[in-house]
Amino acid sequence: MDNRIKQITVPFLVMMIVNLGTYFIFGNNFAQGLSPHEGLVPIMGLLFGPYGAIGVVIGNTICDLIRGYTPQMTFASEIISLGVALLAYKLWYHDFKYKKNISQPKLNNTFNVILFLGIVLLTSVLYSMFHKKIMYFFYPETISINLLMGLRFFINFLNSSFIFGIIGIWISKYIGFIHLPKKSNKKNHEKAYWILLIILVISLVVIAIADYYFSSNPLLWVIESIFLAILLFVYALKPIVVEVNDLSSHFSPEKIMNIFLLETLAIVLLGIIISSDRTLVNAITSLLPLNDVEVTISIFILMDLILIIFFIPSLFVLRYIEKKVVNPIVSFSAIEQFIKKGDKIESDGLIDVYSRYLEDETEIGNLARSYTNLIDYANEYIEDIKSIESEKKRIETELEIAERIQQANLPEKSIENRTYYVNGFSKPAKEVGGDFYDYYPIDDENVAVIIGDASGKGVPAAIVAIITQSIIKQLFKTEKDPSKILFSLNNQLCENNPELMFITLWIGVYNKNTGVLTYSNAGHERPLISKNGNIEFLEMDSGIVLGVMEDFDFKKGSIDVFDGVLLYTDGITDEKNINDEFYGSKRLMEFFKDKKFDEKTIKELINDIEIFMDGEDKFDDMTVLVVNNYINKKE
Repeated sequence: MDNRIKQITVPFLVMMIVNLGTYFIFGNNFAQGLSPHEGLVPIMGLLFGPYGAIGVVIGNTICDLIRGYTPQMTFASEIISLGVALLAYKLWYHDFKYKKNISQPKLNNTFNVILFLGIVLLTSVLYSMFHKKIMYFFYPETISINLLMGLRFFINFLNSSFIFGIIGIWISKYIGFIHLPKKSNKKNHEKAYWILLIILVISLVVIAIADYYFSSNPLLWVIESIFLAILLFVYALKPIVVEVNDLSSHFSPEKIMNIFLLETLAIVLLGIIISSDRTLVNAITSLLPLNDVEVTISIFILMDLILIIFFIPSLFVLRYIEKKVVNPIVSFSAIEQFIKKGDKIESDGLIDVYSRYLEDETEIGNLARSYTNLIDYANEYIEDIKSIESEKKRIETELEIAERIQQANLPEKSIENRTYYVNGFSKPAKEVGGDFYDYYPIDDENVAVIIGDASGKGVPAAIVAIITQSIIKQLFKTEKDPSKILFSLNNQLCENNPELMFITLWIGVYNKNTGVLTYSNAGHERPLISKNGNIEFLEMDSGIVLGVMEDFDFKKGSIDVFDGVLLYTDGITDEKNINDEFYGSKRLMEFFKDKKFDEKTIKELINDIEIFMDGEDKFDDMTVLVVNNYINKKE
């Protein structure tokens, strides 16, 4: 069903049910007793706009004819009802100075509650004033009770529109069924309509006084009615020139106002229940010279007075609390729109939010100052983080360069021919590390084989490793004895070592003609030797690490019969698992049983270590170097 048809149908059905329901239950006409249907007129206009006004007027027209009113009177009454319904709608969307957001009818702050009460009161006065005159025009015999009838209309309209308004606004909020006007493109004459509204209010006051003193002057009543009708419909047909926001907020002020209005609603309903109690009404009529209708009206007036005594001061208190406490807190919540992930908080945009409260000496002032300080601290922190991130990116870039430089210092490919095979693998714990290996021919007969592990990790260890590699290459140009190379290298590293960095190193020289591997060790791990299918550790002098003691004489050894040598750093054996167990030398030896020293086996070794670690972080760099001797097999 089209939404506009719904907005006509719902008010029509509600009016039919309430109007005829109370009529058949109480049988009252001519504003006698309860007539709650009158309060539906402004509320249906308020909630559903022109469509609601049409729907409620059509429903009321049918009901009035069923109730026995003349067609002429019904027509006059419904014309006024249409204007009153449209007036309520246009008043809500009027561009009032203190109304921050023009939204659908909501009782979420004191201004909206005051506006709602103003609409109810103004439409109640208009409706009752018109209808008491209409009753006189079509039923002159009612002149003696005309003032009383006007009061009945007013009391019924005021109380029922208050009740239906609160309930209707709450329901429309939760089901989302309401009419939201679109902004008109017509020229804005807002000041003229302001003046018109003021004239309308003043006219009502003047006419009410005139009616009281000149109640029997029909010509004056006609003039008054025409004048009021013109003012009413000119304002009711004003274009809506404001942007309406479809707000779906859940602010604290709304919850506070809901509790307040719920209590007020309970008082009004209590008044209706009491006034409907026939036993109480009969008891009062037996004591006072009043009929049933007068007693009912008197009870209504009494309850309304009690409501005013409770409501008005409470509203002022709520307004003060809203202004001094709630509104500042709601304003503080605006910080959310200035916060973006990873960016500084736009403090300039928050000046308007907090500046008005900074000098306040109450808790709100403390909160505002705390928020301001917090924002400043947060912005400083974010700025520091950005600087750190920038520095981090710079360091990462430099580390990437360092990693490429270190990788470039390692052999690019293995050496393999008929007599021997040399290959290595290195995996640093960080981007760069202190582990390194190297191999290269130093003359036609000999190949240098080197593996080392500088102390520490990261860039410092990598620098020491690169320096060591460079010095070794220079030393091999004039010397081929590994022990003498270690001697010279050690002295050079000891000369300028303020950080007391040290390095373990194993240097070998493989003679590809004889198959003899001559070596010297500086505190490095014992290599594994494969000989005739057996795996064992090479027994050798351990020496000392380089860089801690000058003029140390390193021992030289040699291996003349072997199938392969596996050199490695302590990162292989010292990795731990979740149970704090080392991979260890024993497990390393067991791994290589019945395995060759080749590239495939090295990859399997690294994989076996990672399985053993079971997700634990790497403790150290891992480096492996293999030398296979094919000469003996060839023979």
